[in-house]
Amino acid sequence: MSPAQFRGGPPPPPPPPALVLRPWRPADTADLIDIHRDPVLRRWGSGDVRDEASAARWVRAQREGWTSGRRFAFAVLEARSGGGEGALVGNVVLKASGGPSAEVGYWTAAHARGRGVAPRALTALTDWAFTAVGGLTRLELLHQSDNTASCRVAEKTGYVLDAVLPAAPPDYPQPGHLHVRR
Repeated sequence: MSPAQFRGGPPPPPPPPALVLRPWRPADTADLIDIHRDPVLRRWGSGDVRDEASAARWVRAQREGWTSGRRFAFAVLEARSGGGEGALVGNVVLKASGGPSAEVGYWTAAHARGRGVAPRALTALTDWAFTAVGGLTRLELLHQSDNTASCRVAEKTGYVLDAVLPAAPPDYPQPGHLHVRR
C-alpha cells in the first residue's frame, strides 16, 4: 500500500499540461477541419469549417484580423514537456472595437474538454488584453443562456453575469448571457 492510499485515497491527478497561445497558421488547417467535425462545437460556434478551402479561409480571416488590429485570435495548443507545441486544443479571440471595451470568445476541441483548457486560455487572453492592448477597461463575453459550459468558464475566470439578452432569431434563437470583466 502506498503512503497516499494509506492516507485515505489515491494520489491527486497530475496537473494539466501547460498551454501555448499563438496566432493561427496555414499549417493548422488539417487539425482545424478535424476539430470542426464535432457536433457540439458546430452547435455553439459560428465558424463554418468543413474542408480545406473553408479552413484556409478561416485561418486567413484570423490572420487578417491581426493585421487590422481588430481581431486577435490565438490557436491554443498543449505545451510539450521538453518545449514546443503539442496538440491543438482550442481557440481564444479578442475582438477589439478600438474603444475601451472588447469582446472575448473561445472554443475547445472535443478531445480536450473537461481539462480546464478554456478557463486557462481565457485567463491568459484576459491578462494579455488588459496589459498589451491599450485603453481597454471592459471585456465582454457572450453565450447562449443554455450553454452551461460557457457559463461555468465565464464564472471561473471572473467574468460576472451582467445581463440576460433576449433571443434574436434566426441567428440567436435562445436568450443570451452577457458576462463582463473589468
